Amino acid sequence: MATHISRSPADTLGLGEAWGREARRGWVFALSGELGAGKTQLVKGLARGLGFTGRVHSPTFSLVNLYEGGRLALFHLDLYRLENPGQIAAAGLEEYLRPDGVSVIEWAERWLDAQSFPDGKITRVTIATLGENERSITYDDPGT
Repeated sequence: MATHISRSPADTLGLGEAWGREARRGWVFALSGELGAGKTQLVKGLARGLGFTGRVHSPTFSLVNLYEGGRLALFHLDLYRLENPGQIAAAGLEEYLRPDGVSVIEWAERWLDAQSFPDGKITRVTIATLGENERSITYDDPGT
């Protein structure tokens, strides 16, 4: 696990952008962190790094947003409104664990625990708020 201390939303965006430039087909990022921690900001950076130039916003009401137009499709899931793994399974989201592109799952801890992460397939990311603009972003090495 590695840790990045983000000093600003722009720094968080930059980390996501770097990951997006390196991302490969089939990569999945599982994001955890409280409301306002910067999960969607990180996704905006990933989208930018993949070459997507449109608007990126959290799919809280639709569960999944698809961003196309970059070098890979980005599937952005938000599980905030789903309360347990049964509801998530009923929503039929398993295909996003093996995407034809890159998947990012906000509130991933509601679905995936340490036992259910496929080895080498999912990058776990935890964002903790340290201050008004400062965040601790702990993550597995993407792509390993």
